[in-house]
Amino acid sequence: MRELVERSIDSEGVPLPSGPRRGRTVTVNLAESPLGWLRARGLVNARQFAAGERLRADYERASIAPSVTMRWAERVDGARYDGGHNGLDPTSAQIAAKARFDAALAAAGPGLADILWRVVCAGEGLPVAEKALQWPARAGRLVLTLALDRVAAQYAIG
Repeated sequence: MRELVERSIDSEGVPLPSGPRRGRTVTVNLAESPLGWLRARGLVNARQFAAGERLRADYERASIAPSVTMRWAERVDGARYDGGHNGLDPTSAQIAAKARFDAALAAAGPGLADILWRVVCAGEGLPVAEKALQWPARAGRLVLTLALDRVAAQYAIG
């Protein structure tokens, strides 16, 4: 899916607040994740991409993100739920995903987990994450690839 929009950026590539376009602009696909963008340009390898996608899946399955809608009750007709999570019921699958997510972030280590969470789970672009962490421009990709390598080892991705 492609959802293309034009965005203004500053001299370091950080998006400017929405409003009238000024200065340099880039076309952004809103449907593409920052990790997918890096993979499409060869800036992360297939192993690192797989590790990031697995981490994001565990993050979403664990329902760690803030919720803005109500949580619907489980089925009450006695039917067993098997949403493809090794036969686990929804609560057990959520707990297992949270444990895997926590183990992966611990494997990444302090300092690396920050950029990993911002880019992979929160969907921030590298320039935005670097600015939020007060890092120099273009330092985030190196740190992100180190974190993704550690997460790939944790998930035993060959």
